[in-house]
Amino acid sequence: MIDRTGLAEFLRRRREGLTPSDVGLPETVRRRTPGLRREEVAVLAGVSSDFYARLEQARGSDPSEPVVAALARALRCGPDEKDHLFRLAGVPIPPRQVGRHVDPGVRQLVAHLDGLPTLVFNDLGDVLYTNALDDALACRGELRPGRDSNVYRRWFTRPASRDRVPEADRARLSTAHVSDLRATYSRRAEDRQITELVDELAAHSAEFRTLWDRHDVAVRRADLKDVRHPVVGLVRLRCQVLVTPDTGLRVRVLLPLEGTDAAEKLELLQVVGTQQFLDAE
Repeated sequence: MIDRTGLAEFLRRRREGLTPSDVGLPETVRRRTPGLRREEVAVLAGVSSDFYARLEQARGSDPSEPVVAALARALRCGPDEKDHLFRLAGVPIPPRQVGRHVDPGVRQLVAHLDGLPTLVFNDLGDVLYTNALDDALACRGELRPGRDSNVYRRWFTRPASRDRVPEADRARLSTAHVSDLRATYSRRAEDRQITELVDELAAHSAEFRTLWDRHDVAVRRADLKDVRHPVVGLVRLRCQVLVTPDTGLRVRVLLPLEGTDAAEKLELLQVVGTQQFLDAE
């Protein structure tokens, strides 16, 4: 439902916080009031001046979703401001773009985690970054971008990807993967990339189809994970996932489980590296 008073206040404050140069308009004579004129915002958004003025006066007809999107562009709204504007206008909030790049802040964070297996992936499961210790633990060679780097696709279509997970843990991890992907699907139901991925996994895996039909939904943020390594043996780990809400990127960090010898085994892998542990798949 539209919040007319809140919408009017937000539009006015955004307009007053912008200068002509912010939106590509020439600077003219000194203005009596700060910010853009209502007429300028209306032109930028492709609506009539009367319609825009009524919105700022908390009256008139409800704006459509395309009009709200045009207002967000005209007022140079960032992702969070855009979501807020859509919520105030009472129209569905559009899904964020799928994260395809690791931003500088996340890169700086993961650079300080070289002593822990760390992996960055987006909410579609595409792996964007791994550190050397994560590669060594997974016996992973060079990460191949594209289809082979997708977490969900590898788990459900390449049986060898499960070899280093104890059999007793596999069903639980399958359930967690599907619940996580279902949460993304709920946010991005109109996105062709997520629907194609779900269709592909359902076509290749009866296990996936069964779990998908259960409609379990949960973004995985913490878990326990055991890894069987061919040289150091069983490594018991605590899995922590940090989610960036604006892009949907997830930073997955594996920490040694307390009371086990995982810390010593990770130290050994960090020294030896990946050279003798390259994935034979």
